[in-house]
Amino acid sequence: MIRLEQSEHWLLLPHQTHAALAGEFARHWKNELFSPPDPFAHVLDAVSRHDDSWTARDRTPELTPDGHPSAFSRELVGSYDAFEDIDLAAYLHVRGEATERAAKRDPYSAILISMHTVNLLTEQADLSGLSDADRALHAGFIEGQRQRQEELKADLLSRPELAPFLEEDHLQRAFEFLQACDSLSLLVGVDYPERSTLRHAQTTRSGEKMTIQYLPLPEFRYRLTPWPLDEPEVILGIPYRRVPKSSCASLEKFREAYANGDTCLRRITLIGDPV
Repeated sequence: MIRLEQSEHWLLLPHQTHAALAGEFARHWKNELFSPPDPFAHVLDAVSRHDDSWTARDRTPELTPDGHPSAFSRELVGSYDAFEDIDLAAYLHVRGEATERAAKRDPYSAILISMHTVNLLTEQADLSGLSDADRALHAGFIEGQRQRQEELKADLLSRPELAPFLEEDHLQRAFEFLQACDSLSLLVGVDYPERSTLRHAQTTRSGEKMTIQYLPLPEFRYRLTPWPLDEPEVILGIPYRRVPKSSCASLEKFREAYANGDTCLRRITLIGDPV
């Protein structure tokens, strides 16, 4: 879940909706400078469904020890270090289930989702607060995910339409594309108020690598430079669940408020450099 704070309310965005938003960015990712990676249908599945395993967990959200909805927030942009607020074993189970759900419908997508999970829990994660037992649990999970990627690759070698895209450079580009769309969805989802960059430099049609800059503007407008999308501006609606902060006095009240909360549709506009 993603949370956005207002004066009297929390706006909460389920993981699945966040991933669907990332998928919308992926669909628009094409112009004279950029094109999406192939095989696009499988890459799009990974981008738009990389958080499907969170659906049940998001239906019964948790509170942190300080009484905030347990969710991704502005404070976590750049480094995930909130392990003290979660049950690590349960969290890793959900992350592993994301790979397995995808493997049943689209093994190529599952490889990319697993790569995303490993990156999130290694390069992006601050593990300094973990106990020795949790460190061992974490290490075993990461090794298991890497082994699963190799198993899925081996299974796909017999599919001629996908085998060429199992080479490391193709997988890496697709993974980096997923990361860029995911990071953009997170940045706009929390209305991140500072300059930032999308994760990983993105490959242009000419093969050049370019880092895409994110600049927040007033009224939920965001500028991307260089511009990777297919229209001069892209307008999308993000449906949050609105929950009063007063309901966070207890977990029972919070969950009831979340289940019965109204939908708040926030319109965002993505734009490129002024002409």
